Amino acid sequence: MEVIHKIGRRKTAVARVYLSDGEGKITVNKRDLADYFPTATLQYKVQQPFALTENEKAFDVNINVFGGGITGQAEAVRLAISRALCELDEENRLALKPEGLLTRDPRMVERKKFGQKKARKKFQFSKR
Repeated sequence: MEVIHKIGRRKTAVARVYLSDGEGKITVNKRDLADYFPTATLQYKVQQPFALTENEKAFDVNINVFGGGITGQAEAVRLAISRALCELDEENRLALKPEGLLTRDPRMVERKKFGQKKARKKFQFSKR
């Protein structure tokens, strides 16, 4: 099998995932998964697509991720892995789609507008 490359995004985090045959080793930014994502919740989020498709020990994953916070990065990685597994085998789509792992979460921080304090907060109105 050749290497499958997919991109996932969440908020301002962008993850590039390279999926290849192997024994289940996950590397994030040249560090081990448990080293990069310290909490069990984040590790679960990253490994969730493999668990649903029963491919825990089938692939080696090399991940480059940048931007955003640690939770956004974990969810960006999850989306990219899900997309890669769907490209590999269309049957995986049936397991991932009902769990919502193929949907890109569009929620981002709204930008601050000119002439306002914050994104929505205005300066106090003064009649005189």
